[in-house]
Amino acid sequence: MIRVAVVDDEQLVRSGLKLILGAAPDIEVVACCDGIGAVDRVRELRPDVLLLDIRMPEVDGLTVLRQVGALTAPPAVAMLTTFDAARHIDDALRSGAVGLLMKNTAPEQLVHAVRVLAAGGRILAPEAVGPVIEGYLAAGRDSGAADRTGTLTDREGQVLALVGAGLSNREIARELRLSHGTVKDHVSSVLSKLGGVNRVQAAVLADRAGLIDGAP
Repeated sequence: MIRVAVVDDEQLVRSGLKLILGAAPDIEVVACCDGIGAVDRVRELRPDVLLLDIRMPEVDGLTVLRQVGALTAPPAVAMLTTFDAARHIDDALRSGAVGLLMKNTAPEQLVHAVRVLAAGGRILAPEAVGPVIEGYLAAGRDSGAADRTGTLTDREGQVLALVGAGLSNREIARELRLSHGTVKDHVSSVLSKLGGVNRVQAAVLADRAGLIDGAP
């Protein structure tokens, strides 16, 4: 079962997400709460995936995101947002989020997104793609990316290229004909060698280092 926690300041939103996700046979919603106490609930229940409202009045979602990211073995975090909060996308990704979903995401797409996140992939709502690309283009190519990725072994470089191409751990395992556990170990090693980055940040480095075009 995929264990999911939902953090949103609106009771109606929490109830709706729990109802949608709870109907999936492989998903269990283990917590629904607002930002107050969210980190404690995540620490206690250790969900695989956290759906986190990006804007909450008492405890900001980005604050919760950074605190959760400091936990041992944190969950994959997808931020929940509305279109008018697009300016927060860059902060969320830089702070460790591996997904961004609109609050009006269709039920079947929401369930699919949770499964992708639990498998080690990442999700971006179509509405978020434009701002992310614009931010990337504005940043330009990272001249130090090749140096940072140059510390990786050949196999780790292959894994990083596939992470950058958007593949989940299971998909990478099939592509490289490795066990899922071996791929998880490689991904952990890659993220550590790159300075403790998350998958999204690693993907950006892979692209800026020119690895994705040569992905196996």
